[in-house]
Amino acid sequence: MPLSHLSPQDRALFWQFGQGPEVPVPDTFVHRAVERRAAAAPDAVAAEHQGTTITYGELNRRADGLAARLVREGVRPGDHVGLFVRRSIPMLVGLLGTLKAGAAYVPQDICLAPAAQLRHVIRTAGTRVVLTQSEYTPLVPLPDAGHRLITLDDDDLAQRGPVPPGRSVRIDGRPVRIDGRSVRIDGRPVPTDGRPVRPDDGCYVLFTSGTTGHPNGVEVTHRNVANILLTAPGDLGIRPGDRVAQLLNIAFDMAAWEILGCLAHGGTLVIRGKDIAAAARTADVLIATPTVLSGIDPADCPRVRTVAVAGEPCPRPLADAWARRSAFHNSCGPTETTIVNTMRRHHVDDPLLTIGRPTPNNTVYVLDEHRRALPIGEVGEMWAGGDCVSAGYLDNEALNAERYAPDPFLGAGRRMFRTRDLGRWTPDGELEHLGRTDDQVKVRGFRVELDSVSSVLESVAGCRRAVTLKRDARTLVAFVCPADVDPDTARRAVADALPYYCVPAEVLALPFLPETDRGKIDKAALLRMVEARMAVAR
Repeated sequence: MPLSHLSPQDRALFWQFGQGPEVPVPDTFVHRAVERRAAAAPDAVAAEHQGTTITYGELNRRADGLAARLVREGVRPGDHVGLFVRRSIPMLVGLLGTLKAGAAYVPQDICLAPAAQLRHVIRTAGTRVVLTQSEYTPLVPLPDAGHRLITLDDDDLAQRGPVPPGRSVRIDGRPVRIDGRSVRIDGRPVPTDGRPVRPDDGCYVLFTSGTTGHPNGVEVTHRNVANILLTAPGDLGIRPGDRVAQLLNIAFDMAAWEILGCLAHGGTLVIRGKDIAAAARTADVLIATPTVLSGIDPADCPRVRTVAVAGEPCPRPLADAWARRSAFHNSCGPTETTIVNTMRRHHVDDPLLTIGRPTPNNTVYVLDEHRRALPIGEVGEMWAGGDCVSAGYLDNEALNAERYAPDPFLGAGRRMFRTRDLGRWTPDGELEHLGRTDDQVKVRGFRVELDSVSSVLESVAGCRRAVTLKRDARTLVAFVCPADVDPDTARRAVADALPYYCVPAEVLALPFLPETDRGKIDKAALLRMVEARMAVAR
């Protein structure tokens, strides 16, 4: 028995704390929920971007037209379609049209991803069709043979008439009819592999940073996505007419939370331009990384009712500032566990800022290095189980074997995922997130949790964000912002709270912390800054 080494009390709490509620999911396919919104309120505004709007009816019509075009190009259930775009309304058409055609979309920001990465994505995901906007076609490194580039903003797609059941459009002079589940060309069913789209087919493929220098493609299924976006609390209480800000890079999985989470519930997606704060000021719902959220003043966002953060540890002062004005959800989960798999609404008077408990139909286990369950209160590595566990990495069986494993607790052929996050259960059943396993470093032979040092720094008056890094085998270096935080005061705060080996050799105050294109703190850029300073000093 996998829990036989635990006391009877810990065995009971293992399940009480670690198993999310079992609830029905109203639909296995998120894009079907969007279709229902279009049928119920075709004139409602689905999205706006820089003065342009699109209704649900028009968005559904254009996505139907694109789906027909993709099927005409040979796209079938289980295929992958590249979505190499910038934030825009055509981006939404491409995303929904791909799902309607039965394929998984593979998103990349065409202006941020280098050509070498785009080529790697095309090769690894096997995308024979890539969607983009006309002005960015020169940036798509499409292989010559067997690949097709489709522009999402051409007149043929934009002006095509409605495609209700039983009606047809013409593509390349041939009638193509969509009935929501199948496609007929010239009045005959399109030959397929003989099956409809299945819940365990891919919904999207996201590429995460890899240790080999090449990003790893993660296939996330329809079942995965519907489970988090169509149940509470992952649905964030979004209602028809709510304005949801779209702030994040489409290649980041939290963008799917923004986009599909909004459209599946009838909201209006406010797609930002260059000004993040401008989009946030008009929104009811914000989804962001703590780094992105820290650049937005809560006082400027009186409409905001709900905020959710994930992607990196959230500073307590930031959580408190937003919790005073809105329902603030602190969340956690890597791409491989489908956006987030734990959530908790935070209140200002809570003794701890935690990541809560597993979301519906999911589990979280705190295990030791031998994958054995730890007693409640002990620090271990978090493993995720249940319907959040994605299909795995594309073309990387060695990494799949390292990070995915049979789930001995749920059994029945289920799998669990190694998150590489450290955590422990509090006595009342909340998960404390204690950083990444790779953020637990050795300094002078002592084990140091870098996020613990950063948390102390963020408690210093005036400090909005902090990050601590290992500079070499003997020293840490920390960064705080804004620039008027006193480095000596910050360093003394760590010395007063933690052992001497946790005290950074240097604290640098910066006007802002550099960000990656996914809205997280760019630690590599900070280390380069330190190296440059040391080179000048020498």
